Amino acid sequence: MKALVCSEITEDMSGIAVTDIDAPKPAAGDVKIRVHAASINFPDILMCQGKYQFKPDLPFTPGMDVAGEVVELGEGVTGFRVGDRVCGGAKTGGFAEFACLAPEALRQIPDNFSYSQAASYGAAYLTAYVALVRRARLEAGETLLVHGASGGVGMAAVDVGKLLGATVIATGGSDDKLAKVKAYGADHVINTTSGFREEVKALTDGRGADVIYDPVGGDVFDESTRCIAFDGRLLVIGFTSGRIADVKTNIPLIKGFSVVGVRAGEYGRRFPEKGRENMEAIWQWAADGNTHPHIHAELPLDQVIGGMNMLTDRQVVGKVIITP
Repeated sequence: MKALVCSEITEDMSGIAVTDIDAPKPAAGDVKIRVHAASINFPDILMCQGKYQFKPDLPFTPGMDVAGEVVELGEGVTGFRVGDRVCGGAKTGGFAEFACLAPEALRQIPDNFSYSQAASYGAAYLTAYVALVRRARLEAGETLLVHGASGGVGMAAVDVGKLLGATVIATGGSDDKLAKVKAYGADHVINTTSGFREEVKALTDGRGADVIYDPVGGDVFDESTRCIAFDGRLLVIGFTSGRIADVKTNIPLIKGFSVVGVRAGEYGRRFPEKGRENMEAIWQWAADGNTHPHIHAELPLDQVIGGMNMLTDRQVVGKVIITP
């Protein structure tokens, strides 16, 4: 089969290439799927650069979120049949024509979702759910500030924030992309090229945002501490800016806010019952038509590196999907 293989860790991702490798065979208890769609996430890129907290052994195939058709069942697998439309994820393996996953990592795709929608959904919406529901306990009527709002996890946070009844302020560095986020449902948008704290304060009558969703880090995190409400929750989602910010502890002390780390997958591993509840909640939203994953582009497997570059170059609104 064809697959994207990372054979060397490099900053410029020169160590990855689409190549022919042996197709996987399902071990006992595994499900083999023909991959129809796989979404590109920033952790996929960071793994290839050696910057992610999980560092797989070389060589490896990136790709966390996949959707496809069951083609073979390993010994002992129940609950799935050949031909089922399924989606799910693992830490690696998705950017390939075939993948083997554990049954507990898979679920049936809702009838109203395409393969691309299903592949775009899991990681982004689980992150938004764990961040906003579990960690921030966002309430209806509160103000949610979403940074990097045009990205996959940002768009998911806008969608979930509106579903939970929040007033959503979305930020980014492109007027064109922010116009799409506004049309998607954000109540207000702010171009951050000249900063954002004064506009956030103006939009909140001087209070600041109750919850701030920050996948960007760096300078954005720093400025966020200047426009957060008392008793606010500043959610650390990631560091796409490349800089991990520092905060002097007198700032959250005086302003009375919390800095809250979010690791959606780890949350489910530490609290398995809550993890199952999280997944059931987001997929019930999907089946009910309450959430709306946004697809920026669908690309063939041989263009996956170009798709990864689209993310790093900040060209994307929503999710980029690979269709092997």
